[in-house]
Amino acid sequence: MSNEESKLIIQYFAEIAREKNIGKDMLMTILEEVFRSMIRRKYGSDEAFEIILNPDRGDIQMFHTREVVPDEELTNEATEIKFSEATKLDPDLELFDEYAQEIFITDFGRRSVLTARQTLAQRIREIEKEKLYQEYTERIGEIVLGDVYQIRARDILINHNSTELVMPKSQQIPKDRYRKGDTIRCVIEDVKLDNGNLSIIVSRTSPAFLERLFENEIPEVYDGIIDIKKVVREPGDRSKVAVVSNDERVDAVGACVGMKGIRIHSIVRELCNENIDVINFTTDKIEFIKRALQPARVLSVDLNAAGNHAKVNVPADQVSKAIGKGGVNIKLASALTGCEIDVYRETDYEDDIEISEFEEDFGMDVVDVLYEIGCDSARAVLRLNPAELVRRTNGRIDEYSAKNIFKIIRDEFDEDELI
Repeated sequence: MSNEESKLIIQYFAEIAREKNIGKDMLMTILEEVFRSMIRRKYGSDEAFEIILNPDRGDIQMFHTREVVPDEELTNEATEIKFSEATKLDPDLELFDEYAQEIFITDFGRRSVLTARQTLAQRIREIEKEKLYQEYTERIGEIVLGDVYQIRARDILINHNSTELVMPKSQQIPKDRYRKGDTIRCVIEDVKLDNGNLSIIVSRTSPAFLERLFENEIPEVYDGIIDIKKVVREPGDRSKVAVVSNDERVDAVGACVGMKGIRIHSIVRELCNENIDVINFTTDKIEFIKRALQPARVLSVDLNAAGNHAKVNVPADQVSKAIGKGGVNIKLASALTGCEIDVYRETDYEDDIEISEFEEDFGMDVVDVLYEIGCDSARAVLRLNPAELVRRTNGRIDEYSAKNIFKIIRDEFDEDELI
């Protein structure tokens, strides 16, 4: 095949590279790798071959340089050529001269050319993935906007500028519902490149997603006037965000919430009506614990010497607020403050009994359930009735057990003490 025909093949390869946004220099480097691979497969070595890149003309020249040796002394066809064969090609050659013969892509055969195309396409795909890996790794923690194009049992595939993003079930807000074609906002959570397989993981449950939403919706956060110290979430249910103002003239909480809650409401809607508590950060651990337990009103906090465990007293009617539905509020408050928190009911009764005293009667599992619904004392349980206890524990305490609990507790008090 002529050099012109070889050039057409190079141009075909160049067209593939342009489609994939591969630069000319990179293309030439890849082509040299591909052709040297072809040479090694045919001749066993590429040491006697020279490849000349012509980026301006968009082609490549290849030369096979061999030493002219006596016919009977030929030992390596890759680096030597017989005198009789060499003089047929160039009568002016003499023994031990070097003969450079130009070779063309098609000299390797049609199958080799097809293999070269496949190798080139594979190498370009690898480079494309490496570029995407680098690009999206640098964007971890950044919000992106994409279109849902496939919904599967375990994940959702999202198209972002012709790049596939994956949102696993664990990174989806439970209340989220999507259809093909829906536009979705999410944050880049992780990027992996394993054995040539690129995986870009995005999330709507990450604390970073909520933090980026604050930056997008609240100018003072974006400008650095307000700093977000920490974000904790129970996605789709409740979040707590600790903020601090770097300007004494700016109220951090007020700026985040906005006039009539307009700023925070746009974020709440994006998160499927997730409740968001915005809290003023303070280095005073006790005060921070009180703020973290909002919307409950805290009477006192007893913090241990290590600062990692707190006993909190709240009014009787605030226990359920402090603990929250399913224990969410106390769980988030503990995560926000980095402190294990136990909530205790403040009572006017001096003869009340801590519910943990009934562990032998009820079992620790039942005691834990009672704590969870705010019944931390005997009188707190007696304010309910068996049917209500069954309802509030979602059946984890059945009707028979509830009646037995009430009987055991009542037996601990005299009749006049129950009035």
